[in-house]
Amino acid sequence: MSKILVAGGAGYIGSHTVKELRRQGFDVVVFDNLSTGRREFVRDAELIVGDLEVKDDIRSAFKSQNIAAVLHFASLIQVSESYIHPRKYYTQNLTSSLNLLEEMLEAGVRNFIFSSSAAVYGIPKQIPIPEDHPLDPFNPYGQTKFFVERILQDYDRAYKLKFISLRYFNASGADPDGEMGECHDPETHLIPNILLSVLGRKENLDIFGTDFPTPDGTAIRDYIHVTDLANAHVLALQKLMAFPRSEFINLGTNRGYSVKEVIARAEKITGKKVPVREMPKREGDVPVLLASKDKAERLLGWKLRNSEIETIIETAWRWHRK
Repeated sequence: MSKILVAGGAGYIGSHTVKELRRQGFDVVVFDNLSTGRREFVRDAELIVGDLEVKDDIRSAFKSQNIAAVLHFASLIQVSESYIHPRKYYTQNLTSSLNLLEEMLEAGVRNFIFSSSAAVYGIPKQIPIPEDHPLDPFNPYGQTKFFVERILQDYDRAYKLKFISLRYFNASGADPDGEMGECHDPETHLIPNILLSVLGRKENLDIFGTDFPTPDGTAIRDYIHVTDLANAHVLALQKLMAFPRSEFINLGTNRGYSVKEVIARAEKITGKKVPVREMPKREGDVPVLLASKDKAERLLGWKLRNSEIETIIETAWRWHRK
C-alpha cells in the first residue's frame, strides 16, 4: 500500500495534518529530525528520524517506503530571526526543499503539497489578498517560500512534478482532543504568548506597535485554527491525486482581529488580566494582513469549522493549561 510522506510531521501544523490524514484513511510516514518537532506529537504514526539536509536520509526513506505523495512542512519560520540570520534561512529552507524534491524525482514521486506562506505577497495592495496579487516578499523568510514556489513551477514544466502550494498567515489554536498544541521555543506567536503570560510563564506580553492606521492602533491579522489548516492540506492532497494540476491557493478567513481584540477575547475566556507591555514596531510589520479564502472554498470545497477566534483561544487555553 502506498504511503504519504509528511516532512516536518512532528511539528505544530504537520502533526495536526498527520492526524487528519490518518483519520481519513491514509497510510502516513513522518520524516522529521525532531529539532523543533516533538516525538509525542507523532503518536502512533510511523516515524523516520532524518534530516532534509542529508540526502542519504531522504533517499533511504524513499527506498524503504512506497511513497505516493509528499507534504512538506519542515522549515524555519521566525520572521524576525530571518532578518538577523538570513544565511541560516536561505541555507536551511532552500537546501532542505531542493534535497527533498531531488529525491522525489529520483524515486518517481510527482505529487507535492507545499506549506507556503502569504508572506510571499509582501505589503498588501488589496485586502483580503487574492492569489493573483503581485509577489514581493520583504523579509528573508518570505523570500525562501517565494523561491521554493518558483522552483516548483520550473519542476512542473520540466519534470511534470505537480504541486499545490498553500499560502496562509497565522496558524493558531490546538487539537480539540487535547493531543497536540502550539509549542515553539522560543514562542513568537501572539495567542500562545498571551496564554503563557496569564499562566505566569512570561512576565509580560509585548505588543509591538500601537500606532498602526487601524481602529485601535494595533496590527490586524488573519487567525486560522490549525485543524482547519490540516483539513485544507488533506483536501489539497486529494484534489492533486485525483486531478494532477499545479495550483497556488490561499488559506484565509476573510476576517481579521487586532492584537488588542485578541487580548480582550483571551481575558474573557481565561478570566485573567493580560500583563501588557507596549513596544516599538518590528521591522517589516504592516497594519493589516488577511488572505482570501474564496479559491480554497471553490476549488477544494474547504469549509472553516473551528476558526472563530473564541474557539481558537479556548482550544489553545485547554492545551496550555494541560
